[in-house]
Amino acid sequence: MGKFFKDVAREMKKVSWPKGRELTSYTITVLSTVAFVAVFFAVIDLGISQFLNMFF
Repeated sequence: MGKFFKDVAREMKKVSWPKGRELTSYTITVLSTVAFVAVFFAVIDLGISQFLNMFF
């Protein structure tokens, strides 16, 4: 178990972590993409619901 955590620590030192500005940019990109997809599917769902309510 100890060897595993030593290996994990060694590998984590090799990771290229994003800088503050990059992290902010990535976070904004992810949040805006998630918001867009949520709104898109909400509109599609509303349209399908309205279409089905017309016939049933």
